[in-house]
Amino acid sequence: MKRNWEALVLKAFGGRNFELTVLENEPVGDRYQRLLVDGGDLLRTCGVHPTMWIRLWFDNEGRPHQRAYTLVDPDADSGRFQLVFALHDGCAARWATTARPGDTIEATVQGSSFTLPEPVPGRLYLVGDAASLPAVNSLLDAAGPVSASIWLEYAHDGERNLPLRTRPHDEVVWVPRRDEGQHLVDTVTAALTAAQEDGLYWVACEAASTRSIVRHLRRGLGVGKEQVAALAYWRAR
Repeated sequence: MKRNWEALVLKAFGGRNFELTVLENEPVGDRYQRLLVDGGDLLRTCGVHPTMWIRLWFDNEGRPHQRAYTLVDPDADSGRFQLVFALHDGCAARWATTARPGDTIEATVQGSSFTLPEPVPGRLYLVGDAASLPAVNSLLDAAGPVSASIWLEYAHDGERNLPLRTRPHDEVVWVPRRDEGQHLVDTVTAALTAAQEDGLYWVACEAASTRSIVRHLRRGLGVGKEQVAALAYWRAR
């Protein structure tokens, strides 16, 4: 598949390209597909960090199309990891449902970077949804004894059954998606009324919701820039 201008830009900014090989493919409920892949040299070359994501390249009617996906349970020793795809109309979902063991897909690593600060935060404040749930889980895995307050938006009840790796000392609030995401914004901003000097705030949901919550943290509460990590995981149409 011939690459487009996006691929050239990514390469110019240090993007590294790899070929993934499908090992297993299985449905998760009726709305998601989970693939186990061999990343080749990807993990050995790039290392592993919480919330790590890659860009996959799909053939969209003869044109290259890239989408970002979070690595699930990357194993640096074996070079393997899982990818979870939401099943909705599009070239990514079509590829995920038809991929078979031995099939390959190109991936680019560029733009993914995250480390928990030192000293470790006193508490994590995580805002996400089904799309960013694998990243939330990776943060909880890395957090050790640090407790987390978590808000997760869900579009349908099945998303509440997706695996969430909370510990006994974590608090979770599931928030139904209403009013184009405004309900999540209102719920989070109502709960966060004062800045925590030793807290880490991680926000990764729909683009407009992410912006609104970060604005509340930075402008409304005065949370320091170094305490906020945010990334829009998708954009409502």
